[in-house]
Amino acid sequence: MERVALVVAPHPDDAEIGMGGTIASLLAEGARVVVLDLSDGEPTPHGSPEVRARETAAASETLGIVERRNLGLPNREIFDSVEARKLLAGVIREVRPGVLFAPYWEDAHPDHVEASKLSDAARFYGKFVKGELANTPWYPRRQLYYFSTHLKVRVSPSFVFDISKFLGAKVEALRAYQSQFVDNPRNAGRIEEIRLEAQYWGAQIGTEAGEPFVSREPVRVGDSGALFCL
Repeated sequence: MERVALVVAPHPDDAEIGMGGTIASLLAEGARVVVLDLSDGEPTPHGSPEVRARETAAASETLGIVERRNLGLPNREIFDSVEARKLLAGVIREVRPGVLFAPYWEDAHPDHVEASKLSDAARFYGKFVKGELANTPWYPRRQLYYFSTHLKVRVSPSFVFDISKFLGAKVEALRAYQSQFVDNPRNAGRIEEIRLEAQYWGAQIGTEAGEPFVSREPVRVGDSGALFCL
C-alpha cells in the first residue's frame, strides 16, 4: 500500500518549522508527501509574493519535496469557512492521504488556529458521499498535529519523531526563507532557537534531534519489534 501524507501549512515555512525533518525522512523512505500551503504568507515586512515563491521552491528542493501546492487563501484572513472546507476537502479527496498533518490548535496566530480547525473539518468533509465535492470520498485514517506556534506552549507530545539524520536539511530549508529569518532582524535568532528545540526533543528520546507531534486519538502500535524502538 502506498504511503501518502498531506501536510497542511498556514503559510510557507510553517511546515519546515514544525516538521521539516520528518518530511525529509518520509521522502527518503519512499513515502509520497504533498505539502499544501494555505496562503502565500504575504504581506510581510521584507517579503513579496515573488520572493516567497522563490524561497519556498528553494526550501522544498532542500527537503526533497516535489509536490507542493498553494490553496490561495488570503494571508491573515484564513478562516474555517464552508467554502475553505470544500477547497481543502477536494485536495484531500484527490491526494488520498493516509495521514493528514495540521498545525497544533492552540496558538497566538489566528491563521494557525483557523488552519487547524479547517483541517479537522475538511478531513470530515472529505468522506461526504453526496454533494458537489470533486473526486471520490476519502477519509484520512490519522490526523497528527505539528508545532509551529507563536506561543511558548509546552505540552506532552503523543510521540517524538527522530530527525537526527535530517536536522541539517531542516535548518538549511529554514535559511532559504531569507526574507523571514535573515532580513527581518526581529527573527534573526529564530533558526537557532528551532535547532535547539529540535535537539531538546531529541534528548527526550535519546537521539540527536526530534520533532514532537500530538494525536487526539490513541496511537496504534502493531509491530512487536516497534515496542523496542519506543
